[in-house]
Parts: sequence; structure tokens; C-alpha cells
Amino acid sequence: MKLYKRDPEFYGRVFKLALPIAFQSLITTGVNMLDNIMVGQLQDEKITAVAQANVFIGIYHILCMGLGMGASVLVSRYWGMKNSDNGNKEEAGHALKQTVTLMLRLAMGLAAVFAIITAVMPKSIMSIYTDNPVVMEFGANYFKYSIPTYFFLGASLVTTIVLRSVGQVKLPMFVSIGAFFVNMGANYIFIFGHFGAPRMEESGAALGTLIARIFEASCIMGYFLFVDKKIGFKIRDMLLKTRNLIGEYFRICIPVLISDGILAIGNSTVASVIGKLSDQFAAANSITATTQQLSTVMIQGVCQAGAIVTGQTLGSGGKEKTQEQGWLFLGLGFALGAVSAVILMIICNPIINSYTGATEEVKSIARQLMTAISFIIIFQATNSIMTKGVLRGGGDTKMLMVADNIFLWALSIPLGYLAGYVFKLDVFWVYFFLKIDQITKTVWCVVRLKSGKWIKKITTGKNTKMIAVNNTNGDQKLLEVK
Repeated sequence: MKLYKRDPEFYGRVFKLALPIAFQSLITTGVNMLDNIMVGQLQDEKITAVAQANVFIGIYHILCMGLGMGASVLVSRYWGMKNSDNGNKEEAGHALKQTVTLMLRLAMGLAAVFAIITAVMPKSIMSIYTDNPVVMEFGANYFKYSIPTYFFLGASLVTTIVLRSVGQVKLPMFVSIGAFFVNMGANYIFIFGHFGAPRMEESGAALGTLIARIFEASCIMGYFLFVDKKIGFKIRDMLLKTRNLIGEYFRICIPVLISDGILAIGNSTVASVIGKLSDQFAAANSITATTQQLSTVMIQGVCQAGAIVTGQTLGSGGKEKTQEQGWLFLGLGFALGAVSAVILMIICNPIINSYTGATEEVKSIARQLMTAISFIIIFQATNSIMTKGVLRGGGDTKMLMVADNIFLWALSIPLGYLAGYVFKLDVFWVYFFLKIDQITKTVWCVVRLKSGKWIKKITTGKNTKMIAVNNTNGDQKLLEVK
């Protein structure tokens, strides 16, 4: 058990994947932050409305991430099989395409559900997060232009994750850079009413985001369907028969979707607890939440790199090597968590002071929150890389689903509610208890990793099995057999 060792090949492979993913996450977070900062020139109610409307949209975003990351477990494994001498390459390639087909169908179905709910009951959605009728009205205005966003966001998000799973990380990064500038320009025009456009304020922020998502989806899907040669997925493949893979897909992917869905609902519940404590607390949280995302982009990159590397290593048959890499990823988690905590403290005041429309009370609460976040993020980084990366890449999705349920709903939300509403503790302790699952989950990850039970068998859905054999070096390999 080593948390660090001199292995340039491993770290080079991880960061070759993680850096472009992290940079893309930075740009995506920058788009969200840009909305908040530009709207932040207006008034507290509009800052709160945009932030809380995005909490609901964030539920869809997290569910799509669940769909994409669940599919990524299979895609990475099949890609490893396809590029090794241990399995049926043609069969693995076909299963890979079937996985993408199922993923896209589910993502578009999910987009339709969220679009209908948002169109029919925008104020009811906002009432989950606030009792302020003014904030509800502003949030409903934001939602009007967000309805079609679900389809473009979903398509580009899940497809990007698939491209990353086969090592294509640069194109999504460049597309995100373009989307950032498109969003910045559209926001400038429509929020403040420049170049003859109407001044739309919070609605303009939503329209700017929609335009950026259209640009992003057009580039990603255009490349994936008409240019990419690695997967070779075409429009006609949406009609592929997938019955033989449905069982394997649901076994691996649905627990990821449920787990991330629980996380989304949990985050929404946390936002509701915060939002109903006070409007000032809600506005402060919207400022710190975006800042926290900004400081953890490398963590997110390593998370996805962990899932990809783990899946590909197992797909090519390296079980013992995968276990060893798991400990190295754990060490990376602790290190990156500590670095993120330092970054948060450095950028805290400049970011908070950039919200010129926020009151001093809101800024003061935001600073208290940042102190709590800086502590929690060390544990959050570690367990995120393990749960959303390594353990998920190993196929341990059912156990992760159970763990997410227990730690979030049995600890964080009840204790956070008691801290805020019953004991009326300081801001630091309210946030600490709302995020205490990050600490307990980190301990669980170490225990689970040590057990080795997180490495699961995955087949191509055609009555194939993976068996463990020992090679000449004594390392265990997984071979596919009929």
C-alpha cells in the first residue's frame, strides 16, 4: 500500500487526461461564474434567483453526468478490450456503440422531462428554494429561456464524457473555450442591453447561456457523428438493437444515475435549507459555490481520469495493477485537496469583492462559508477521486449508490437542518454539518479500497465472461472467454 511512488508513466497518463478535462471544467465553471458576476451587478434578489434556478438546472446536469459517467465505465472497459489481445475486438467495439446509443436515448428522454416540468411550473420550482415572491418571479423569468438548454446541454455533456473515455480530451476543451467567449458576448449584449438589444437582465443571462450551449452542442455532436474515427458512431447507430446489452448497461449505469441523482436532490435539499434560512445566506452561498467549483477543477479532472484509467487498465486485464493505482489515486486526492484549500483562501476576498451589487452582510457571510469550505474540501477531493473515479471505474456502482444514500440522507441533511433551524449555530457549523458526509465517506473509501471488492467483472452482453489468470510475472490478468 503506497500513496505515492516514482512512476512517471502513471502520473503522465493521469495528467495527460486530467489537465484538458480540468481546463474544460474551469471554462465551464467560468461560464457559470460569468453569469453570476454579471447578474451580480444588479441586486441581491436577482443574484439569488439566477443561482437558485441553476440549482434545479444543476439537477439535470448531475443526472446527465451520471448517465455519461455510468456509460464511461463501460466505454473505458470496452475500449481497453478493443485495444488489447485478450478479448474479442469486434464484439467490444459493437458493445461500445450500443452503450453510446443507450446513453443518448436516455439523455434526450431526461431532457424532455425536465423541459416539460420547467415550462409548466417555473414558480413552483423556485418555491422549493425560496419563500420570497420577488425571487420566484425573477427565477421564473430565467427559466423561460432555459427550457431548450436541457437538450443541447445533455447532448454535448454525455458525448464529451464518451470522447474522454477513449482519450479524446483536447477537442471538448477547445469547444468549451469557444463557448465561454460566446457566452460572455451574449451576456454582455442581453443582460445590459448593448448594441441595440433589449436590456433583459436575469432573462438575458439565461439567453446567453442557451446560445453558448447551442454552439457547444453543434461543435461536439458534429465532430462525434461526422469526423471521429475511434468510435465511429453515426446517426444510423441510434437505431441499433440494444436488448442484449440492456442488462449489463443497467447493472453498471443505473446505480451511477441513481447515485448522482441522489447527489443532485441532496444538493437541491441543501440549497433549500440554506435558501430558507435567509436571503443573505442564500446569496452568500451562490457566491462561494461558484468559487468552490473554480478551485476544484483539477480534482474533477483527476476524478474522470481515474475512472478512465481504471476502466482501461481492467479492460486490458491488469487487476493487480489497478489495485496499486487505486492507492496512488488516493494519495493524489489528499494532495489536491490540500492545494485546493490553499487556492480557496487566496482567491476568497478578490472573488467576493467582485460582487459589487452584494451587501456587506452577504459578503461577511460568504467569508465565513469560505473558511468552512476550505476545511471540507480536503476530504471532498479525496473521496470524489475515489468514488467518482477509481471505485466507479472498477464497476463498484451499486455499493457507491448505497454509500451516497447513507452518508447524505442519514448524516448531512439531518445534522445540517438541526444546526441551522434548531440550534441556530454560526454559519461555519451549519455548512460543516451540511457537508459532514464528505469526511465520513473518505474513511469509507479507504476501507473499500483496501478490501479489493470494488473490482467487478463486466461483459459485452453476449454471454461472455471475464476470468482471472496469472501471467508469467505472477500478476493477475482478466481474460474474456465464451
